[in-house]
Amino acid sequence: MVQSSPSRSPSRRPWWGFGAVVPDAGKYSMRQDAAVQFVPPILSLRRATRHAFCDWPVSAVPDVAAGVYAIWDNDQLIYVGMSGRGATRGLLAAKQLEGKRFGLYTRLASHASGRRSGDQFCVYVADQLVLPRLSADQIDAIGRRELRFDNLVKEYIHSNLDFGFVQAWDGETARESEDMGRSGVLGQKPLLNPRN
Repeated sequence: MVQSSPSRSPSRRPWWGFGAVVPDAGKYSMRQDAAVQFVPPILSLRRATRHAFCDWPVSAVPDVAAGVYAIWDNDQLIYVGMSGRGATRGLLAAKQLEGKRFGLYTRLASHASGRRSGDQFCVYVADQLVLPRLSADQIDAIGRRELRFDNLVKEYIHSNLDFGFVQAWDGETARESEDMGRSGVLGQKPLLNPRN
């Protein structure tokens, strides 16, 4: 992996992804004397391994990381999100030393839980994907507190959805990649949170 040195100008971003584009050196050249251009993590997300939410927790998800992720229902892009807002590389290193989970892991764990409280993705799934499928009897049972709506949301997520993720150097890079993903760079805009 190629990383930028601290002496490089701040306008040059470190490379993160599966290939770097190098001017006048061929598409995937890794010449040492060439200036490596930044490849946004969202572009690597197209080839990221998908993991089923029913398999949560997933050991491939790092305990501490900023990053961008996509949630799919087969080939339908459902949601694009990020984690690590405001995180610098220094903050991520400090969190790693603390030994506490931060970033991608905690965000995806929240989504896997199906709990709507504090999780916009779960609210979207509840409102747009689960509620329209419920019978009148189920809705009545939820109103009488005989059926927990969050359990139905979790069941839907675990039965239908999978996710892929890519780490980013910092929160700003993850946020920029999320914006690109929500705008359609993955070939389609996400069903639940498209950027207009």
